[in-house]
Amino acid sequence: MENKTMVREDGKRNFALRENDGSEESVYSGNTPRQAALKAARRLDPAPSEEAADPVPLELREKGTDKVHIYEGWAWNEEAPDNKPDWMPEEITEANVSKQGIDHIEE
Repeated sequence: MENKTMVREDGKRNFALRENDGSEESVYSGNTPRQAALKAARRLDPAPSEEAADPVPLELREKGTDKVHIYEGWAWNEEAPDNKPDWMPEEITEANVSKQGIDHIEE
């Protein structure tokens, strides 16, 4: 596998969410691995509050590389801000992540 980063014209990079079996069904893009991890975390089942949320391991492999960014992510429901646009629902999903490290895949 070549070890060069696949940067799109808009500067974003693609990160594949690795499942336990090594499959990569979902791809998230972002300028940074953290940005992609936040997008992935927002897709988790949200807890009623941030304090009640249980962190879930997230492994994101940068496309075109063997580098895997390891995070813990959690999501929760929160009331939308008062100045929200009309299309936004009353309750939104917020997320946060904490970087645990970087690993390399050996294939």
